[in-house]
Amino acid sequence: MLIEMKISGLTIDPFTNMPIVILKDFEEKNAVPIWIGILEASAIATEMENIKLSRPMTHDLMKTILEKMEAVVEKIVVRDLKDNTFFAHIYLNVGGEEHVIDARPSDSLALALRTGASIWVDEKVVEKSKKIDLQKGDKKEKVDKEKLLDLLEDMEDKDFGKYKM
Repeated sequence: MLIEMKISGLTIDPFTNMPIVILKDFEEKNAVPIWIGILEASAIATEMENIKLSRPMTHDLMKTILEKMEAVVEKIVVRDLKDNTFFAHIYLNVGGEEHVIDARPSDSLALALRTGASIWVDEKVVEKSKKIDLQKGDKKEKVDKEKLLDLLEDMEDKDFGKYKM
């Protein structure tokens, strides 16, 4: 079963200093933290903050190409989580025909923001994300993952603030 979600915010993992995009369902019962790269975080943050750049970023280019080809991004689905890696699909409609494209969740989310596409997460991903193997540094010390996940789940939109690049 799929759960419709929204991007609730961006934050920084206090252990790895990597950006995390937080997805929450509309009832705010479930949260899914997805660790992403700094460039992808920048692409998401600029769109969330409605910042217009003088030149198109990669995801803006993707949107323009899709529009010129009359392809519509119907939805994106975060479909799996294996070995701490998330997997997503972009669902395109081209002339009434559905095309499913494998993509990284970060790219999918950046594109969904730009196109207004809905964001869905498979409920198995929601469950698996609660068991992510959070490890700290090269020593692979276990961090208190329950504490971090509880903190992320309990955060409200106002807690995130603006993500500064």
